[in-house]
Amino acid sequence: MAVLVYAETQGNKVKKAALECVFYGKKVADAEGAECIALVLGSANGVEELGNYGADRVIQISDASLDQFDSMVHTSVIGQVVDATSAQTVILAHSSTGKSLLGRLSAKLSAGSVSGVIDVPSYENGFTVKKSVFSGKAIAEFKVKTDKRVLTLSGNSFKPEEIGTRVDVEHMDVTIPTSSVKVIEVKREEGTVPLPEAELVVSAGRGMKGPENWGIIEELANELGATTACSRPVADIGWRPHHEHVGQTGVAIKPNLYIAAGISGAIQHLAGVNNSKVIVVINKDSEAPFFKAADYGVLGDLFEVVPKLTEAVKKFKAGL
Repeated sequence: MAVLVYAETQGNKVKKAALECVFYGKKVADAEGAECIALVLGSANGVEELGNYGADRVIQISDASLDQFDSMVHTSVIGQVVDATSAQTVILAHSSTGKSLLGRLSAKLSAGSVSGVIDVPSYENGFTVKKSVFSGKAIAEFKVKTDKRVLTLSGNSFKPEEIGTRVDVEHMDVTIPTSSVKVIEVKREEGTVPLPEAELVVSAGRGMKGPENWGIIEELANELGATTACSRPVADIGWRPHHEHVGQTGVAIKPNLYIAAGISGAIQHLAGVNNSKVIVVINKDSEAPFFKAADYGVLGDLFEVVPKLTEAVKKFKAGL
């Protein structure tokens, strides 16, 4: 028996989401009396470090054709590894990659699937997992009745901890199908933590009055080591790039801290951020619906509050 964790990589490095999945996979493996196997596809470096986060074995299929993601090709390869290792549980990150693999893998393996799980399975009444539903307003339990199951783990549900040691990387011979996808160019934002993986996020909306004022948001984010985000109207009118748009129709996030300045808090926005562990709202409108969802609210002009908050962070970091 085994729990197989597909460890995503980017730029020849293991992603933070992969560490979370391996750490979670080890918890599942221990509960099932199985071994935790991390699978890396492509030519990433340092994958032996996955053993530090709980992997009992690390398998890497380093064929260069796997460096570019193709869901059909990756599904075929992962399926072969599942058969070779007798894995019963497959764990993926709840990312665009994981989501695109989930349905294909569950169909190929005749396995039940659950997306966006947030807790370790319960075995009291069969294999049961929990996930957020209704835009984070409730928690539902899903029972998987098939012999095999495929799960995607919601980001930031588990903080990865070093609980093991480095392991030797194994290689496995598999048949790699020819991809029907030709990647011409990849454009990716560099230098910041991607929003789905960010633990700290500073976001703003139309209350900023214009893109020329965004400097105060970026300065606060820099001091906190946070990723910047925005509401949909801001992205739609071109004040900020669309990859920063968080909400129901943008990126759903689950950071430890979400600071929202000048955002009223429409239901569509809340749907993408209300799984944040702590929400801080800055708004001069006392009737803004976001205050009802906030853990902390600051009623005031963001152009006065945000710079003062930035200065307070600077003093705190300086030990003053």
